[in-house]
Amino acid sequence: MKNNLFLFFTALLITGCFGTKSVSEKLFSSENTKLIMNADSLKPMRVFKITNVNDSLLLRTKSNYIKPDRNNPVLRNFVKRLYATVRDSASMGLGIAAPQVGILKNIIWVQRLDKENLPFEVYLNPKIVKYSDEKQTNKEGCLSIPERRETLSNRALAIEIEYDTMDGNHKTETIKDFTSVIFQHEVDHLNGILYLDHLQKELKDAKN
Repeated sequence: MKNNLFLFFTALLITGCFGTKSVSEKLFSSENTKLIMNADSLKPMRVFKITNVNDSLLLRTKSNYIKPDRNNPVLRNFVKRLYATVRDSASMGLGIAAPQVGILKNIIWVQRLDKENLPFEVYLNPKIVKYSDEKQTNKEGCLSIPERRETLSNRALAIEIEYDTMDGNHKTETIKDFTSVIFQHEVDHLNGILYLDHLQKELKDAKN
């Protein structure tokens, strides 16, 4: 009987220590949570730029896995604010990655130019598992690299990606043409890579 009572009160204590607030915030650091929750879901976040030294250091840092959880209020608010940022009149990009607003988590938004009505879709933990040998040439710009666009010729024409949905479903998909460029660009951000790195490689290869 005493053992049962001890276990019961221990369970109550654990529940009290790990209440709703703690569970909802554990996907992010306290600093990130504060940044995310300082405004509602319609408020864009500040885009980090390579022209700022501290911003540039973060943009060069690899992001981390994020556990899918549609019921997590911090994650929900962040995903919506990330969308508000890419659709803000000051940005109006075709895609955005979490590190571009200072959050080192594997989350991206991509405008699906290959689908009817060109919807924006969110992807958690996206990973490119296959690149086609055939390449494509396109101009690229970046919200984190102001007033600059460059032509790249080393993006794969088609890619195969794996990702998680907000509900925790794991999916695989093949993406082609310019939409695949957007995915390659945003997944690069999650790995601390900027499109200028590809440009520099092209220029170096051209000299050899």
